[in-house]
Amino acid sequence: MSTAFITGITGQDGYYLTELLLGKGYTVHGTVRRSSTFNTSRIENLISENKNTGKLQLYYSDLLDSSSLNSLITKIDPDEVYNLAAQSHVAVSFENPVFTSQTGTLGPISILEAIRASGKKIKFYQASSSEMYGGASKQSLNEESPFDPKSPYAASKVFAHNITKIYRDSYDMFCTNGILFNHESPYRGETFVTRKITRAVGRISLDLQSKLTLGNLEASRDWGFAGDYVDAMWKIMQHEEPSDWVIATGETQTVQDFAKLAFEEVNLNWEDYVETSEKYFRPNEVEHLLGDPSKAKDKLNWSPKTSFTELVKMMVNHDLELAKREQVLLKENLIKPTWENPI
Repeated sequence: MSTAFITGITGQDGYYLTELLLGKGYTVHGTVRRSSTFNTSRIENLISENKNTGKLQLYYSDLLDSSSLNSLITKIDPDEVYNLAAQSHVAVSFENPVFTSQTGTLGPISILEAIRASGKKIKFYQASSSEMYGGASKQSLNEESPFDPKSPYAASKVFAHNITKIYRDSYDMFCTNGILFNHESPYRGETFVTRKITRAVGRISLDLQSKLTLGNLEASRDWGFAGDYVDAMWKIMQHEEPSDWVIATGETQTVQDFAKLAFEEVNLNWEDYVETSEKYFRPNEVEHLLGDPSKAKDKLNWSPKTSFTELVKMMVNHDLELAKREQVLLKENLIKPTWENPI
């Protein structure tokens, strides 16, 4: 059976991709950044389920440690490498531009060099991002649309995207780029706006929080479900020719649309609870992103299965259950509120 190596395995996409590949019979290897606390919470169930099978193996490594990456690729000898690791929060990239740029550029090129040096036919997937387009166009964006990055995060992704193409063209390597538009889930980090909204909705519905403070409500995004998008990643790697692929729903909604629908799930009016603050606006705001997934639909037979409404409902239901647990712990004085505007 096939062997996959995933950087960023502990993130949202890493979880769903690992789950998918294990289900297809893969042996999956992944990297974990060494820290003083365990950071594998998202994939703990997968670790437990595969504890005695040898089908899931983790290693301490870092995208900035090229020798470690080279050693791992030699040791694992994977059929497929998925580079999902990055500092992926756009707003944080303005606060930490050097770290964001280093991980987003040196990581991919280190992996590509390790694959090239191995002399083996190892397939490589680079996680590109819709943020590379910059949001100036109101038109749907495809693989040929020009890039105009508006953040350190987006700029690093453009470099990684281009260096992947260069290695593909220069060394006849199977190097692919998946330009994924916004994809969410209950495993999304809580500082991302969609998860910030659904966490707040759960708490507000149980009188644990009074208000939700957001930034630009008019920013519009093409939002899909992460579980659907990792299926596209896998299909990209199975295509006969390496290429670049836009993965999106082809529909767009605003942050306000997301908030309105989320509050409706618990029979509340979003306008009674949502306020805005300049501190949550980006220094260089991306107003609109809409993807054209026609190529993926035609050549990969891929299309999203989860609607926007189903995605919001899934996230709200998950975070309502988390809020119920918090409510119990608060009553027992076992925790103190760590969220904004607690009641």
